[in-house]
Amino acid sequence: MTDVNEPGSPQPEQPTPARPEQPTPARPAPSAGAGGGPGEPGGAPTDRDGGGRQLLQTFVHNLWAANTVTVTVLAIVLATLIGAVLIIVSDPDVLATWGYFTAQPSDALNASWTVVSDAYANLFKGAVVDPAAVQAWANGSGGWQPVFAPISETLTYTAPLVFTGLAVSLAFRGGLFNIGAQGQATLGVILAALAGFLLPLPPVIHLVVAVLAGALGGAIWGFVPGFLKARTGAHEVITTIMLNYVSFSFLAWIIVQGGVHDPERTDAISRPVDGSAQLPRLLGGDLRVHLGIVLAVAATWAVGWLLNRSTFGFELRAVGANPDAARTAGISVGRTYVLVMVIAGALSGLGGANMVLGTTATALTPLVVAQIGFDGILVALLGRVKPWGVALAALLFGALQAGGNRMQSYASISLELVTVLQALIVIFIAAPALVKAIFGLRAARAARLSSTSMAKGW
Repeated sequence: MTDVNEPGSPQPEQPTPARPEQPTPARPAPSAGAGGGPGEPGGAPTDRDGGGRQLLQTFVHNLWAANTVTVTVLAIVLATLIGAVLIIVSDPDVLATWGYFTAQPSDALNASWTVVSDAYANLFKGAVVDPAAVQAWANGSGGWQPVFAPISETLTYTAPLVFTGLAVSLAFRGGLFNIGAQGQATLGVILAALAGFLLPLPPVIHLVVAVLAGALGGAIWGFVPGFLKARTGAHEVITTIMLNYVSFSFLAWIIVQGGVHDPERTDAISRPVDGSAQLPRLLGGDLRVHLGIVLAVAATWAVGWLLNRSTFGFELRAVGANPDAARTAGISVGRTYVLVMVIAGALSGLGGANMVLGTTATALTPLVVAQIGFDGILVALLGRVKPWGVALAALLFGALQAGGNRMQSYASISLELVTVLQALIVIFIAAPALVKAIFGLRAARAARLSSTSMAKGW
């Protein structure tokens, strides 16, 4: 009797009459499915299917959100579409077919598709790979070098942009707007070239000295605005812009000086850099990609480690986020400003050294640096001022440059269109609300787009 009453004793505590009135399968369904309830054979599969659908919905919901990856991809898509419109408008023959669009729309649509597809196909062939070259290599009628020529050109243009993009992004993370990457790269190219043809050194040592000379030139030109910012509070935007003009004039002056100017030429060009100081080519032959791309990857890793793993990187990010709080915490804000600009200048100087020690040029000219410093600003913005993002953005810009050359030659499309595409991409990246409104992205994650520390006071 005692054994019978003990198991029955808890039953008054459970509301047995009220249980049948409630939908018992609703709550216990997950546990019953896990335990394999015999009364509900279809319960477990239904729950698993519902969970799979919910997981898929969550994935699509998060994918179509205003995060950085989605906005970046859609910005490229928008820039490509607008570029297609510009290609159509700039072609008079195609534009003439739209004059009688209502009478015969197929002419306008076919002509537009032909010119746009031809332009973008040549852009791809010049930047990534040419399928015809791959087919020729496969059937033995062609060599392997034409297959890798497009990516070689892309990496050649990418290398200096990685350095200048890192220079701008590093200064951004420290709360400084480094507009002087162009001037710092100019000083880097000057010192690298001078070391390349004035110093008689053995091959390996000569290359190392020339590369370090380029970094030193950029570091010196970055120290000046950093020091002025730390000691006098002079705004780095003003000082770096003025130093850009000084570096341009210095380059034009030094080219025509005795010992620097090429005695066999009458135009403004310096003596060529010695072969012992040039960056070696990685693939040989006519392929121009050189050791600079390896140095660019190493620099990207080094900047990432500096920002995320080092004490100075923590101080840099703290100063960039709030200099007053960093100063209260005992961090020397002035010292951080100087070091940030010195390192940023050295990176830009390495980018300039790539221009004259690599395969782009072998002598100083007034246009030897091109626009790598100003393009570095766009690369830094597109890469969200993060090291590996900057490297990917530089790769995109390098591909546009390499593909644009072929597009101009084979499709008769102006090379300025590539510049327009670059500008459009950066505009859409800088205006995520516009991209979000066009594509109907969720606004929940839009706040994350502005979480990156940018230059204060600009």
